Amino acid sequence: MTRLSTLPAIMLAPNGARRTRADHPALPMTIAETIAAAQAGFAAGAGALHAHVRDESGAHVLDAGLYLELIAEMANAVPGMPVQITTEAVGRYRPQDQRALVQAVRPEAVSVCLAEMWPGTGPDAEARAFYHWAAAEGIAVQHICFAPAEVMRLAALAGQGEIPAPVQLLCVLGRYEPPTPASPAMLPGFLDAMTRFATRPDWAICAFGPAETDCLLAAARAGGKARVGFENNLIGPDGRPARDNADRVRDLVEQLAGVRA
Repeated sequence: MTRLSTLPAIMLAPNGARRTRADHPALPMTIAETIAAAQAGFAAGAGALHAHVRDESGAHVLDAGLYLELIAEMANAVPGMPVQITTEAVGRYRPQDQRALVQAVRPEAVSVCLAEMWPGTGPDAEARAFYHWAAAEGIAVQHICFAPAEVMRLAALAGQGEIPAPVQLLCVLGRYEPPTPASPAMLPGFLDAMTRFATRPDWAICAFGPAETDCLLAAARAGGKARVGFENNLIGPDGRPARDNADRVRDLVEQLAGVRA
């Protein structure tokens, strides 16, 4: 069974697909920099790495070789920190490209946007086969949903057996493009949508913009988990730029201690 069959309380997302060091000098771009960020984040309290890889120009790529290299290096450098890869399309990749990546890497865990992998509203034999294949392989799939309606659709597909249970869910508050800052007021719609599942999913949120910490704390109070890091936000709860990804993890760990006290 994968170590990520249950989501960690905090998952670190250190770079994402779009930002560069022009946005923040401590944003990791290379595999070595990503591993260094993961080591520091793990020491600060993050339980897993949500990983993106970049090509030589710094562009986001779905490259099996680079992911396999990252996973192998992580196993040596931070053996206690499992890696979740991404299939994010960023307007460049098709569902078949995303599936091919996962089938080539066979990672411990992967995040997959429901709207990208299953873009139509009707049956999709290839998407269904992919999700069931991943479950049979023991790959923990975290389903990414950008709106409550997508959560309800995921619940329907799971209820019909099209997507296998148990379900891991990441609710995205706000958006990178078009720029839409997150707010805790966005969370209740997602929580209501989750009532459509026969069994409440293992869920987390990520939140774009400076209200990231407030959103993650609201999710924790509701029983959810957190993805934190420079992929979504560069600002600390004090309104100042964070020094690095580990700084964001430390801030969240301190804030969560108050929620759980």
